[in-house]
Amino acid sequence: SDNINYGIRFAKAFVDAKEKKVKDARALMNLHNNRCGRMAVKRFLKLECKCHGVSGSCTLRTCWLAMADFRKTGDYLRRKYNGAIQVTMNQDGTGFTVANKNFRKPTKTDLVYFENSPDYCVMDKSAGSLGTAGRVCNKLSRGTDGCEVMCCGRGYDTTRVTRLTKCECKFHWCCAVRCKECEDTVDVHTCKAPKRA
Repeated sequence: SDNINYGIRFAKAFVDAKEKKVKDARALMNLHNNRCGRMAVKRFLKLECKCHGVSGSCTLRTCWLAMADFRKTGDYLRRKYNGAIQVTMNQDGTGFTVANKNFRKPTKTDLVYFENSPDYCVMDKSAGSLGTAGRVCNKLSRGTDGCEVMCCGRGYDTTRVTRLTKCECKFHWCCAVRCKECEDTVDVHTCKAPKRA
């Protein structure tokens, strides 16, 4: 089996080392979220088996625990990230409580945060954000690279661009590839800048 317990011990020692040196809210939050990540990896362990026997008969089976595809763990953590709970430090500084009393208390599998993220849609040099004005976006995508999401509802400009690309490439014996240059006209979509106040 994949030695998940060794992996968890190693990850804990490596990732949590910096957080254990300080006793503040951020360190407490990071320790909690790091533990959630390790538990997510362990959560998706799956049993895999292989059959042994004459002409494929399963007279003997060897089974082991294997880690799931990382995409499954990543998607799970992304859902947890989208549903993260805002918390504040408790009175004695050893744990946290929910910032909004209307929300439930976080469990060991919930991700938590103390501060809201900056608005990455607009330039904020103090937060290190360049904003999304002028960024190239994908008009057809509904994901984070799509114009609707990336441009933060401000809309986008479309420019028709002609590019030179290599095409009709052929291999010539020995050891050369010769291509033609083709003109390719494409629409490039870029996010509009925010309107000045």
